[in-house]
Amino acid sequence: MTRTTAYATTGIALPGQPAAPARERHGERPARVVRDLRDRTGRSPHGLLFGPRDLVVVTGLPGSGKSTLMHRTVQGIRIDSQDTRDRWDARLARFLPYALYRPLVRLAHYAGLRRALRSGEGVVVHDCGTQAWVRDWLARAARSRGATLHLLLLDVPQGTALDGQRERGRGVSRYAFLRHRHAASRLVRAVERGGLPRGVGSAVLLDRDAADVLCRIAFREPEKRAG
Repeated sequence: MTRTTAYATTGIALPGQPAAPARERHGERPARVVRDLRDRTGRSPHGLLFGPRDLVVVTGLPGSGKSTLMHRTVQGIRIDSQDTRDRWDARLARFLPYALYRPLVRLAHYAGLRRALRSGEGVVVHDCGTQAWVRDWLARAARSRGATLHLLLLDVPQGTALDGQRERGRGVSRYAFLRHRHAASRLVRAVERGGLPRGVGSAVLLDRDAADVLCRIAFREPEKRAG
């Protein structure tokens, strides 16, 4: 029977794709599944619950609301590059332009992610979608802990994302935004066809309405061993 480790708050498992589960080193793996929560006019699930050691990547255009969604909903370890930048900005922004200390911010972010992965607990990670090597890293980490990597894809129109950048008073260059838009569009099209990135076990497509309805992203408690 097709199964997955991600659930809606109603307790209904994410629907499986018509593919047989693959047997890997850690035993029977869940089938790769996609759940599309877009265009439901507020009738999408209020929460998503994942396995206790699973990894979740939240991706989408800059300004689409990834950080806002994570801050509002994640119950557990949250690794957001924006949090790292905010901490460094508080110390250095008065003295230096961001471009000068951006490499240090990135190093600090990935060091924090590495520490979180070593904890063995479930982790939710912010990703803009252009750093495929980060997803490869997370996929390897998920396999090594016998867990699943999940993708939460926030699909919003370009104008909505640009408005989001203006509202937060922080944007990316036109070139960078076009690069992000190309990567995000390609990823959405692939997921809509059921073609998940390598190492990803499931994907959830969210529009802005579905993201606004969602109020909880959490991980199940580990099962206690008898005796």
